[in-house]
Amino acid sequence: MRKELSDVEIKQIKQQIESDGLQKISKDLNSVSVFLREVLKDLNEDSLVKLLNSIHEKSGEVNLNDKVSDEKLVQALSILFQLMNLVEENAAAQFRRKIENRLGASSIRGSWSETFSKWKKQGLNEDQIRELLSKIHIMPVLTAHPTEAKRTTILKLHREIYLQLVKKENAVWSETERKVINATIRALIERWWRSGEVYREKPDVPSERSSVLHYFTRVFPEALKLSDERLRYTWKAYGFDPKRLSRPEHYPLLSFGSWVGGDRDGHPYVTAEVTRDTLMEHRKAAFSLLEGQLDALASQMSFSDTRNQVPEKLYERIEEMSLNLRKAGYKAVSRNQHEPWRQLVELMLAKLINTRKERVQSGDMVYDSSFQLQDDLLFLRESLSAIGAYKIIDTFLFPLERHVKCFGFHLAKLDIRQNSAFHDKALEQMLNYASTEERNYTTWSEEQKIEFLTNELKSNRPFVVSGISVGAEADQVLACYRVIKEHVDRYGADGIGSIIVSMTRGLSDLLIVYLFMREVGLDPKLLQVVPLFETIEDLNQSHIVLDRYLSHPVVQSVKGSQRSVQEVMLGYSDSNKDGGIVASRWNIYKAERDLTNIAKKHNAELRFFHGIGGTISRGGGKYHRFLDSMPEGSFSGEIKLTVQGEAIAQQFANLVNANYNLEMLLSGAALQTGYCLHAPSVDEFPDEALDLLARLSLERYQELIRHPDFIKFYSQCTPIDVVEQSKIGSRPSRRTGQRTLNDLRAIPWVFSWKQSRFNLTAWYGVGYGLEVMKNDHPQLYDQLKVFAHKWPFLRYTLIHIETNLLNADKKLMEAYASLVDDDKIRNDFMANILSEHQKSIKQVAALLGDQTENRRISLLENINRRKDSLQTLHQMQIDSLRQWRLVKDENPEKAAVLLDKLLIITTAISGGVKNTG
Repeated sequence: MRKELSDVEIKQIKQQIESDGLQKISKDLNSVSVFLREVLKDLNEDSLVKLLNSIHEKSGEVNLNDKVSDEKLVQALSILFQLMNLVEENAAAQFRRKIENRLGASSIRGSWSETFSKWKKQGLNEDQIRELLSKIHIMPVLTAHPTEAKRTTILKLHREIYLQLVKKENAVWSETERKVINATIRALIERWWRSGEVYREKPDVPSERSSVLHYFTRVFPEALKLSDERLRYTWKAYGFDPKRLSRPEHYPLLSFGSWVGGDRDGHPYVTAEVTRDTLMEHRKAAFSLLEGQLDALASQMSFSDTRNQVPEKLYERIEEMSLNLRKAGYKAVSRNQHEPWRQLVELMLAKLINTRKERVQSGDMVYDSSFQLQDDLLFLRESLSAIGAYKIIDTFLFPLERHVKCFGFHLAKLDIRQNSAFHDKALEQMLNYASTEERNYTTWSEEQKIEFLTNELKSNRPFVVSGISVGAEADQVLACYRVIKEHVDRYGADGIGSIIVSMTRGLSDLLIVYLFMREVGLDPKLLQVVPLFETIEDLNQSHIVLDRYLSHPVVQSVKGSQRSVQEVMLGYSDSNKDGGIVASRWNIYKAERDLTNIAKKHNAELRFFHGIGGTISRGGGKYHRFLDSMPEGSFSGEIKLTVQGEAIAQQFANLVNANYNLEMLLSGAALQTGYCLHAPSVDEFPDEALDLLARLSLERYQELIRHPDFIKFYSQCTPIDVVEQSKIGSRPSRRTGQRTLNDLRAIPWVFSWKQSRFNLTAWYGVGYGLEVMKNDHPQLYDQLKVFAHKWPFLRYTLIHIETNLLNADKKLMEAYASLVDDDKIRNDFMANILSEHQKSIKQVAALLGDQTENRRISLLENINRRKDSLQTLHQMQIDSLRQWRLVKDENPEKAAVLLDKLLIITTAISGGVKNTG
């Protein structure tokens, strides 16, 4: 029985464990740093080792000379940063284990145990918890946005080294065994040194697809098992009946989605053929996984009919299936004499293999859907229950039942995304082909478009004869929809996610999708049409658009009278680029509340799809804190969210980390669902104060980015021109190739500010807004101060802003600003930016209270640990940028060499600051 500890004792224990963790990081980092130096010495890189030592020991100015090439120094520092990240990741896992062992699992933020503990305090009973668990549906969606600067080969090396670091944690190894582990780490580091660090060629969509398939097939199935075990253990630990959490449908539904091969918004390389191939690759991988798991289950079902009383229904099912499967059925039964449960599983495997085949012979027995396989597994469960084999069910059968429910025959749902403007051009081309008079659809007003689409959708006539080309946009859109139709007709709609319309501005942007579906004969009842609201203006209008959409007769006829789920996607990237961090977060928050009310009005469940990225500017952060910050009552139990670029590897590359992040996501979602179904009393939050802060910070932010000289300042003081050249994703950095801020994607926008250490996108305007409020609106300011720790949304936002303020570096900002060739532009912008930075640090700290150095110990240690090595890289980047910009138009050969060097430096810096965009 664990002794009840006081709050003071708990705080002291946590502080001690955190202190031990920081010491562990220092010790482990020193070990791997020594391994790196030893490897380099063995490779006769003595001068490089000496230079690394001078950086590490801070022995004055670092002097680069001809003995050490810049490329070698950058690669060494890059490897050092990645090793640092792996050491920190392992230390975080050990920290959580120590906290759990000393203080209990409920002390782990975001854990199932913490959620159950909160439910207990809330007064929820076993029945209520059991009910809400089964209402939860979570869908992480992997995307290939250009934010992963490291090659897949290097990511795999990271995983191998991480496993060796974890292995070293085991105290049972002998001295000799430890030396073997250390030798393995050295060998892996040497492999790393001899490998290229960045993409030399821009990756194509198939290679990106291969990368995300790794997570769908190798990581998530195993992480799902571990997460389920944690939930089951917590359920039992709270004294609940184990039988009530024993079947797959009792657990939260976890399914997965992908944008790789389906997201064509500004991506010319995602063709209809790529989408077709991607859907088939997903299906093949799903069957490969299932066949392996069924084969393993068959070997575990070795129960003899001489030692177990076999239910008569089991014999009958075996006879029926073996006859229907003919030769394959006879083979399955004959080789497993006296093992009826194994025979049944072997027959299921034979049926699955038939299903996987592209060409099935007439009369072959197949599964029409994964639901039929679930039915066979349920029959197997019942036959094992009849002989009391409950441990067998829980240990061997349940994981496969759960896998089929979560991954099905499709593995991951492929979302189809396209821009609303592209759709408009496509329809205009279709109308001009079908009509004798020119139809300038793109110039019509919103009401004209709605009237036309409403009338047109009353009929079933197509505009375009199949096989006829009517224009680039129309051809692409119709080819995509024909692929979807073909796949749905053949395999069902499980593999298709949502049809997402980016830059949704009005009802017509959604109705047009129904017209495209009509054009190819696709049943709209099978698919979700999803608006994506991205800019601040669009977020503010989102509830009006959704209301008109759900009220429309076409939509009502599709959804029917039953309570339906409506998905709505919210964009964090463009709203941040548009209005800065506070305006972005606050307008998303208000949109969630308004949209929730509209959904309730139409008797619909709302599934928010959060388009978050890895960085704070783009909505990144710990999942449980992110979910905590959502408006009360807005969480229906259904949620989708993007996992983008380098965030995929950071969160899911290693199984321990993958399990932790999945648990945070699932338990955090369960907690919010509980608040929605059993609403506790909550405070009245200061909306008026947030409205004012958002408005003031927005005005300040837009004053900056709309300044006539801003583009010049931004283009010269950040490496955006290098980011646009980097080989870190198949998608172009700009939607249409225009050199404007509007056309620039939000991801390279954030990436470039992080590279130059301004981090401006996640704090600019906040200091000004808070200062004005404090001086001119003290009552509203005091409300913010009172709620800074009581309102999860406000606390989450303030902590994120502070994190980026602390990660920004004043000296480096000034160094990058030296690249701006106009003294007046440089001095004016920098005076403004540095003043705002200092103001923001002061104002945010005043709201959060306590000394920053006391609250952010781990973060400040993290920054200091990297500081000297990053300073070296940043100076190299600045010098190289200056040289490259001078010669890129006049000396292409020299420019190519410098660009290659810059790409390597960019990757190294992104590893040092731990993310890109």
